[in-house]
Amino acid sequence: EVQLVESGGGLVQAGGSLRLSCAASGFTFDGYAIAWFRQAPGKEREGVSCFGPRGGSKYYADSVKGRFTLSSDNAKVTAYLQMNSLKPEDTAVYYCVAGIICGPNKIEVLAGLAVWGQGTLVTVSS
Repeated sequence: EVQLVESGGGLVQAGGSLRLSCAASGFTFDGYAIAWFRQAPGKEREGVSCFGPRGGSKYYADSVKGRFTLSSDNAKVTAYLQMNSLKPEDTAVYYCVAGIICGPNKIEVLAGLAVWGQGTLVTVSS
């Protein structure tokens, strides 16, 4: 069974840092692209960052570029989202998803194939 489990969310003050983890089971990163999305209360879901199969071709949304860094440990089949210089507007539930296409300018979720984690809440206080 393909499964993704996020962790690392929490409460942090503005300017602080958090590192989110996405542990995968049932598959490896060799053949899958991985993305992070977030959804704030009352707002649409936003694609934050992604990498292609084997960790290649990374993309960052303009809203997080220069502050967030996506990485992976293929041996552990875990993806990480290092979030620095956090802002209150980064407050959201963050989701890890497999079954996407990581393009140079956007993330495309493959309908019927995508697998989502349960999400982890990030709260940034001002």
